Amino acid sequence: MENNALPVSAFAAFDLLASTVLLLDEAQQLRYINAAGENLLAVSCRFAAGKPLAAVCTCSATLQGALENGLANNWGYTGQNVEVRRLDGEVLHLNCTVTPLRPEVAAGMRLLLEFQPIEHHLAVTREERLIEQQQANRELIRNLAHEIKNPLGGLRGAAQLLEHELVGLPNAPSLKEYTQVIIKEADRLQDLMQRLLTPQRPMLPATVNIHEILERVRSLLTAEFPGTLQVRRDYDTSLPELFGDREQLIQALLNIARNAAQAMEGHGRIVLRTRSLRQVTLAKKRYRLAIEIRVIDNGPGIPDEIRERMFYPLVSGREGGSGLGLTIAQNFIQHHHGTIDCSSRPGETVFVLRLPIEEA
Repeated sequence: MENNALPVSAFAAFDLLASTVLLLDEAQQLRYINAAGENLLAVSCRFAAGKPLAAVCTCSATLQGALENGLANNWGYTGQNVEVRRLDGEVLHLNCTVTPLRPEVAAGMRLLLEFQPIEHHLAVTREERLIEQQQANRELIRNLAHEIKNPLGGLRGAAQLLEHELVGLPNAPSLKEYTQVIIKEADRLQDLMQRLLTPQRPMLPATVNIHEILERVRSLLTAEFPGTLQVRRDYDTSLPELFGDREQLIQALLNIARNAAQAMEGHGRIVLRTRSLRQVTLAKKRYRLAIEIRVIDNGPGIPDEIRERMFYPLVSGREGGSGLGLTIAQNFIQHHHGTIDCSSRPGETVFVLRLPIEEA
């Protein structure tokens, strides 16, 4: 059979699993990889079928030995925290099971590999905790904003009255500078309180193209940082359209990308990357198809002291920042039943957004 691939329908049930499943023949050639495996290893079954496992990923010496032992002696293997390197160089830490198969029963296939990312369960728990914390924080911030807003109005009014009383005094111009500072700072805080208190408008969902949204974000960034900021595209142009609120998605992605640009002071590189995901679980719901968007920058990274709190309101790693950009981005992505996550180290920060194509 062409490319040594069996009919997809023969293994359709494996696509329903959240764990990665690989089927190998006697020569350690891949005969099948399920949807979760395509997502994990960033390869398609069409590309991988018929190729040696080593052409798709690099296994640790321990795992490679387990594969050879399984073929030679029909011995199974279970390993914890096994390292597997993808084609793009990313190292995955996985729990792994190797199960020998009888070739006459499994159509010539000899080994079944099952991978389960260690980070998966940690990420789900972290996401649930973050959402709960965000809801509590939003309620607290809104209550504080109500308490702060009214005294600010009185403070601003008193500064204006004082400014009028200063007219005619010999040092009025220098004193007016002080009252102007009070008025301007009161206006700035009033604006911040208003943003915290203003209810978000209802969603206006429609069919949207994610690449049109990313191109809008790209044009805004290049206009804001002309000549010094590189914004590169890495798009999967075969992605289908999704159903969502165009303005919310633009704002969410712009907030993330602008944060990256400001962290690099406008000098650096941002990559906008899109890929498809099959059979993924987002916010406890299973979806047949989803879009993954990565915003990657080569800046200094997110400081350790705020990394766990960066989506909280009023938390900012930049002097003068409002600390609302990532909070708003997370809210908008959650409105679309998606998820947002981040990994960061000096020289590379990656925000990963996943949006379902269809409702569960």
